[in-house]
Amino acid sequence: MPKSKRDKKVTLTKTTKKGLEVKQNLIEELRKCVDTYKYLFVLSIENMRNNKLKEVRNAWKHSRIFFGKNKVMMVALGKSPADEYKDNLHKLSKCLRGEVGLLFTNRTKEEVNDWFGQFKEIDYARAGNKATFTVALDAGPLEQFPHSMEPQLRQLGLPTSLKKGIVTLLSDFEVCKEGNVLTPEQARILKLFGFEMAEFTVTLKSMWNSETTEFKQLVQQTKDELQEEEEEDDDEED
Repeated sequence: MPKSKRDKKVTLTKTTKKGLEVKQNLIEELRKCVDTYKYLFVLSIENMRNNKLKEVRNAWKHSRIFFGKNKVMMVALGKSPADEYKDNLHKLSKCLRGEVGLLFTNRTKEEVNDWFGQFKEIDYARAGNKATFTVALDAGPLEQFPHSMEPQLRQLGLPTSLKKGIVTLLSDFEVCKEGNVLTPEQARILKLFGFEMAEFTVTLKSMWNSETTEFKQLVQQTKDELQEEEEEDDDEED
């Protein structure tokens, strides 16, 4: 009986090895940067957008920016005094939670702070973001939309119809209230009508000086971050 073509052995170690190599390469690269650059900052990103992050990378080509898996970056720097790569790096490692990255640079704290303090970009909010202001639409013709858009607007929950070939809002409609979490439909409507609510910002959470090995907390940790840190410390003790 001929051997079935479906009967093939798949070696899972290949993919595991590849993933392990990527992690090891990242760890090595991070440690090289620790040895090369004077300052290391933890950057916290609000409303992450890849195109905005690309602008940041282009502006900081003289430095190195890493956005990888937080746990791998923590391993590279060290999670405790016993396994940290250099003195006090484990303190900075504790700041690697959420949407964060690492900036290695020879620019001073003042230069870094000034640049990122001014870098703010407005963009459209996504589902899950909170509405920063209330948006209400008045009944009447929506001449900015072609007639072919009417079914799509209706699917999003807008009370629309075609009147003499013009998309018309049949009654007043509240899209969202300030402070409420946006649904996918609300986020889509806001984008169609040109309401931008998300602000891409970068905050410096902490820094480390390679010459003095001094660590500085630049912003106060949130309650959730402190609780998460305590839980991790308890797990390590167990």
